[in-house]
Amino acid sequence: MSNSSNLTLATEGDRTIVVTRRFAAPPDAVYRAHTDPELVQQWLLGPEGWTMPVCRIEARPGGAIRYEWADGKGHGFYLTGELVELDPPHRIVHVERMHLPDPTPDNHVVTTFVADGDGTMMTMRMSLPDPETRKAMLATGMEHGMEASYQRLERQRGWGDAP
Repeated sequence: MSNSSNLTLATEGDRTIVVTRRFAAPPDAVYRAHTDPELVQQWLLGPEGWTMPVCRIEARPGGAIRYEWADGKGHGFYLTGELVELDPPHRIVHVERMHLPDPTPDNHVVTTFVADGDGTMMTMRMSLPDPETRKAMLATGMEHGMEASYQRLERQRGWGDAP
């Protein structure tokens, strides 16, 4: 298998999903790629063919998040949430809910960015409200969509450069 996927998805207990992925960029760049709405809007698109016409991130504790995705064929969905804690460039804690169109229960997410040689190891720990929600989330094929997004991020010129 080629090195086309660095993403690992695992489960813990009956409500948690843990995603890890290594990036060939320093922690400050990977952190910025997750908190700068102009950057997020370019890469967090899932499978090819999707766009993010709306991306709002108020990068402060208590700040709101809103991502809206569209497939260009009249389909779409959105996510809302709040940032709980920001510790640049090490950690982001937020709460999110998908609207499909009804809102899902809150997903509590802790994302950490740790220097790993000349790159960064990102760990995203999602705590879901119950086993059924986790099962439904895993059934969406989220792993493929996440890796497609992260590969898109790594293809962007200059994203890993210091601001």
